[in-house]
Amino acid sequence: MKLTFLGAAHEVTGSCFYLEACGRRILIDCGMEQGPDLYENQQLPISPADLDCVLLTHAHIDHSGKLPLLAAQGFRGQIYATDATCDLCDIMLRDSAHIQEFEAEWRNRKAKRAGKEEYIPLYTMADAVKAVELFVPCDYGVEKPLYDGVKIRFTDVGHLLGSASIEVWLKEDGIEKKIVFSGDIGNKAQPLLKDPQYIREADYAVMESTYGDRSHGPAPDYIGELAGIIQETFDNGGNVVIPSFAVGRTQEMLYFLRKIKADGLIKGYDGFPVYVDSPLAIEATHIFTENRMDCYDAEAMELVSRGVNPISFPGLKVSVTSDDSRAINFDKAPKVILSASGMCDAGRIKHHLKHNLWREECTVLFVGYQAVGTLGRAIVDGAASVKLFGEEVEVKARIRRLSGISGHADDKGLLEWAAAFEKKPQKIFVVHGEDKVCETFAARLRNELQVDAEAPYSGDSWELAQGFCVCRGSRKKIEKHYEEGKTPVSAVFARLLAAGKRLMAVIGHNEGGSNKDLAKFADQIDALCEKWDR
Repeated sequence: MKLTFLGAAHEVTGSCFYLEACGRRILIDCGMEQGPDLYENQQLPISPADLDCVLLTHAHIDHSGKLPLLAAQGFRGQIYATDATCDLCDIMLRDSAHIQEFEAEWRNRKAKRAGKEEYIPLYTMADAVKAVELFVPCDYGVEKPLYDGVKIRFTDVGHLLGSASIEVWLKEDGIEKKIVFSGDIGNKAQPLLKDPQYIREADYAVMESTYGDRSHGPAPDYIGELAGIIQETFDNGGNVVIPSFAVGRTQEMLYFLRKIKADGLIKGYDGFPVYVDSPLAIEATHIFTENRMDCYDAEAMELVSRGVNPISFPGLKVSVTSDDSRAINFDKAPKVILSASGMCDAGRIKHHLKHNLWREECTVLFVGYQAVGTLGRAIVDGAASVKLFGEEVEVKARIRRLSGISGHADDKGLLEWAAAFEKKPQKIFVVHGEDKVCETFAARLRNELQVDAEAPYSGDSWELAQGFCVCRGSRKKIEKHYEEGKTPVSAVFARLLAAGKRLMAVIGHNEGGSNKDLAKFADQIDALCEKWDR
């Protein structure tokens, strides 16, 4: 039994863990890194074609975003996730592929004019479709045998619709071990979603630590604060622009806005329009409604029982086409605009910032985490101007944050999750946090809960049956400076290496074939080598 940490080790994004047990090769999450790299992540040590399955904690791209790349590199196993996660990944992975293809097309137009090298997207829509076809929906709370000696169970962790901690039971050579992968642990008392459910037993836990060094503070009056911001902005004749993650945060904001409208908290602007300008957010909102029975909390279900949709209301307008999106800023009436992406790095939000950021009567309201290196972080940190579509735009709008709103548990919530184990695990591995936060939270687990805890680095491998480290990964920090508009050489070469691994796996799968077919296959490989051996 061996567990290797590949991603989200001393970093917040790119969740990925590789488990070898009972003759099976299993990946837990396959996330995309967002924001700058701090450490070089180790690659999957085998060809994706040789993986048996993937277990997915939830649909956020930093946990699921490289599944299409895995499919492109030959993975044909099954991807196990909750029903709602399967539904969300269906739209989110396609959307991710669309963004990458669109960005590649745009960059390549510029590159061609400048005589620069072609930009290669990480994966395509066809790859995303391949990945989506591999998903297998699972119910919460049901033990599911996967292979001899391996079974799993998904437990609601309250972070996102369909999010889960995954319990994995292993039995090999007479030794039994249970590993729990926390996924992202939800914040208590969120709108719509249930509070995190705790797990009572584990030999090992792999635990996130996003807010492991800080508290969200006293629960804010989100509705009162949001209503005040809207009222002040409308009175000044401006728009409220909310960069919002399309899946999760947008639906929470709709929940608050429905309440604001129902209680008449905005004076003088009856029926004010609220635009959701994100096709992905619109589709995700439908999925939230379809999965309400499994995932909504008691308060939301009480509204449903009275025939009230918790995330819909009069004045809600959706913008699907580009023409719909452009028309929003030609309407001079005060309005609320919810648009993705939440960190302002892509999508239609950049157009709304271009039209509103320079207007001092407007407000840009941030309602989520802004990673270092993103456009959103630059604005929050007080940039006097930002570049949008090649144009310098002054920041004159009021920049506000809805404090305390988070889908992640804070340090207290994380400690409560870890303390819920009735018997202390042999070890808790602390992941999915900023470099120093991982170490800080691991120390808190040791000091406050008296549990063995460690923050592994990418490439660290642990033998679980006997409980010792078999390999240490690199601790060296890296700096990457890439020319804008050009894919890093290392990333493209990594794709080539992955293709080579896939070829070797295919060769292995053809052992025992007819001599005629094998000879033809060998000739094709030789011809390919002749072409590229230079």
